[in-house]
Amino acid sequence: MDRDQRLRDHLAKLLEWEDGHVSFEASVEGLDPRLRGAMPDGLPHSPWQMLEHLRRTQHDILEFCRGARYVQPKWPDDYWPRTAAPASDAEWEASVAGFLRDREALRDLARDPAIDLFGLVPNGDGQTYLRELLLVADHNSYHVGQMILIRRALGTWD
Repeated sequence: MDRDQRLRDHLAKLLEWEDGHVSFEASVEGLDPRLRGAMPDGLPHSPWQMLEHLRRTQHDILEFCRGARYVQPKWPDDYWPRTAAPASDAEWEASVAGFLRDREALRDLARDPAIDLFGLVPNGDGQTYLRELLLVADHNSYHVGQMILIRRALGTWD
């Protein structure tokens, strides 16, 4: 296997592996629906806000890499939900599904030999595809850790 393929495989795995931390799936699995909008004392976000921030930010990075019609969302307003709780269980589930779908699309992008990982993203001002894939993996890891902290503060994580 050549170096390019090994790099692509590592990047694809980096987006979902659990080697050094908890997976996204584990961080949202089994959370009591009544706690999805709970704001722990001393912490600024609910589980819903963290989930939706993860989904929105990952989606933004994917769209940035995908197309010429990209329009950057307004920071911070478009990256965080306005409410502490989802409107329904269906909204929570749709957010989880959207995160997983976009993560898979980013993994596909990482594995696509037609994408030059060191090439510049056309929508950007110097960012490479490699940088964007590393950014999303780093961002997700950071906020999944925060999700675990929120769940511990709510007494719903062992």
